[in-house]
Amino acid sequence: MHAHEKRFLGFLLRHMAYGATGGFVFGAFLLAQDFANIRSMAMGTDTPFLWFFMLFFGLFITFGSLGIGVGVMLIPYRRDLRR
Repeated sequence: MHAHEKRFLGFLLRHMAYGATGGFVFGAFLLAQDFANIRSMAMGTDTPFLWFFMLFFGLFITFGSLGIGVGVMLIPYRRDLRR
């Protein structure tokens, strides 16, 4: 793997981590506030661990993708001026 590929992969992983952290904070807020009785319903099931795993996995995928998308879209555009 070339140096520029490693640098870009690190860039993507860093932005994915930002998004996943945002997803974790959002999920923790939903559970702390018991928004729409989510926490109450999850704790009333036989398998709350599975329910919480599914909630946070979906949030990590969604917000991680959002973080990568924002990072890529904010890369400065450089036009090649040589013609």
